[in-house]
Amino acid sequence: MVVFEAAARHGGLTAAAHELNIAQSAVSRHVANLERSLSIALFARKGNRVTLTEAGAFLADAIREGLGAISQAVDRLSARDADTFVIGCSHDFAQAWLMPRFGLVTAEIAGGRVLLQTSSDYRDFDQPQVALSIRFGTPEQWPHLQAEKLLDGEWFPVCAPDFLARYPALASADPKAFANVPLLHQATQPGAIDSWESWIGSERLLPGPRFSSYMSMMHETIAGRGAALAWGGFADEHLRRGQIVRLAATARRHEGGFYILTRRNAGPVVRTVARALLDSVRA
Repeated sequence: MVVFEAAARHGGLTAAAHELNIAQSAVSRHVANLERSLSIALFARKGNRVTLTEAGAFLADAIREGLGAISQAVDRLSARDADTFVIGCSHDFAQAWLMPRFGLVTAEIAGGRVLLQTSSDYRDFDQPQVALSIRFGTPEQWPHLQAEKLLDGEWFPVCAPDFLARYPALASADPKAFANVPLLHQATQPGAIDSWESWIGSERLLPGPRFSSYMSMMHETIAGRGAALAWGGFADEHLRRGQIVRLAATARRHEGGFYILTRRNAGPVVRTVARALLDSVRA
């Protein structure tokens, strides 16, 4: 029906093929199949020219009315949440970094209507209602989006102040000093560059609990139950409050980073929110 409506609107098969980005033969075949199913001619053909028959004009008008009604229904359904700003990121990123800055987002949105959507699957943020998302990786992974670096992918060892008091050798920042203290691990592969095994240079799997959630690991760190590798930016609020201390001036860096992603045709509100978040780490 859509192919026939385009041919009827343009008054020809070639223009319809260009609009729909299909071959003219495909348009001709669609129209012929429709005529066959209705047992009626929709176009009168004279050489390479086609004109609508009376039946064809009647059907074209009906299709246009139907498509118009569908378009209006879609617009009405979309308008229900059009004034809600949807921002997406992982749960850990939301809790560790975004929530202390959430006021920067709501301050830019009329009525503060912001929906925070968290997911561990970044593909969820490709939905059209998501205005802005924050993801870890490299820009090459999202060629269809505008990517601006928010944070480097770096990490360093931290622990609670009372934990450092019990293990003062950690202040030396010597990686080997961590080999004999309780360690808290994220659930990464032992050979991963953000693992304790990599930081210390150990070929054996080191003991200690492992967490799939970064924030769960940090809660245990703040409670003084072990040293952990904290992601740069994630640990800022805990460091500021004195809940943890940094144990090395140096950091190790992943090739990826945390990026703010928006559509290339994003409007001024989206760009303003993105700029506010970027400025918060550059101030």
